[in-house]
Amino acid sequence: MTNLDIAQWRIHSQHIARQTFGEPHEIVKYLGAIQAQDYAGAKWALGLRLQNANDAAIEKAMAVGGIIRTHVLRPTWHFVTPADARWMIELTAPRINAFSASRYRQLQLDNAVFKRTNDALAKALEGGKQLTRMEITEVLNNAGVVTDDLRFIHLLMHAELDKVICSGARRGKQHTYAFFDDRVPAGSMLTKEEALAELAGRYFIGRGPATLQDFTWWSGLAAVDARLGLEIAKHGLAKMIVDGREYWMRQGSRDLNSKAPIAHLLPAFDEFAVAYKDRTATVNPKYLKQARYVIFDPSIVANNQVVGTWKRTIKKNGIDIALNPFGMLNKTQAKAVEAAAERYRRFIN
Repeated sequence: MTNLDIAQWRIHSQHIARQTFGEPHEIVKYLGAIQAQDYAGAKWALGLRLQNANDAAIEKAMAVGGIIRTHVLRPTWHFVTPADARWMIELTAPRINAFSASRYRQLQLDNAVFKRTNDALAKALEGGKQLTRMEITEVLNNAGVVTDDLRFIHLLMHAELDKVICSGARRGKQHTYAFFDDRVPAGSMLTKEEALAELAGRYFIGRGPATLQDFTWWSGLAAVDARLGLEIAKHGLAKMIVDGREYWMRQGSRDLNSKAPIAHLLPAFDEFAVAYKDRTATVNPKYLKQARYVIFDPSIVANNQVVGTWKRTIKKNGIDIALNPFGMLNKTQAKAVEAAAERYRRFIN
C-alpha cells in the first residue's frame, strides 16, 4: 500500500468520495466528532459528505439540536450528536482541563469561580432559554464574575466541559448557548473502557487507514488510554503494515468507487487533514512544501491528494471562488475541480 492508496482509502472511509448519508446527525454520528471552530467551513465539512445537502439543512440541524457544537476531544469546538455528547465529554474533559490548568491559574479561575459561573448559567438558561454571548456576559457580571475576553472564553469552555451549556440555535448571525440538559438526553453512561473502545472504533472505521499515533493526536487522549481503546476495538478492525508502521481500518475488503468524483474542495480544518498526526499521505508529494499549512487552508483535492488551496468571496449576486492550484492541472482534473466548485455554490445557495 502506497501513500496514494492510503489517501484514497481515507477519502472513501470519510464519505468524501461517496455520500450514503442524508442527514447531518448521521455523518456526525458515523465520524464521532467533526472539528468545528470555523463554523462556516465546518458546515461544508458536513455538507460535502452528505447527499443533496445545503447550508440551510445544516443550520436547521443545529437550530433544533439534531447536532450540537461544543468543546470535546482536543480543546476546540466539534460537532457531536446529542446521543454521544455526554460520554464523550466525560471521557475527554479531564484531559482538556489538565491541559488548560496553567491558563486557568494565570486567569485566576478556580473551582469557586467555575461554580459561581455554572450556577448563574444554569439558572439563566433553564427552561429552554438560549442566550447570546453578550447576554451571557451580562448574566455573569450580575453574578459577580469578571469576564474580560480571555476569562470569558475559558469560563464558557469550562461550562461546556462541565455539561452545563452547549450550542443553541443561531439568532441572526449570532451564536447562542443553551442549557446542556435541555439539548442532550440523559441516557446511560459508558464505562471508561467502553468509551475508549467506542471512540477508537468510530475513528478507525471513519478515518482509516490510520495509526495509533494518529488516533492519539486526534482524540487528545493520553497515549496509554488511546492504546487501550485501540486494543479493545481492534477485533472489529483490520491491520496492515506499511513501511514498518501499523495501520488500522474497517474489516472486510470493499471495492473503491471508481466512479467517484476525482476532485473536491475541502474547508479549513477538515477531518481529511486534521484527523492525522502524519499528513504526508494527504498531500501530493510534489507539493509538501506548499501545503505545509494544510490544516488551516481550504484545500483542493484532486485524485485523492491535496494539490492546491481555494478561497470563497460571497457577494450580493453570487459566490466567487478563487482557485490556487500548486501546479498545472490536466484537463480532466481542471474540469473536476470546477464541478467541485459548482457543488459548493449549490450548497451555499
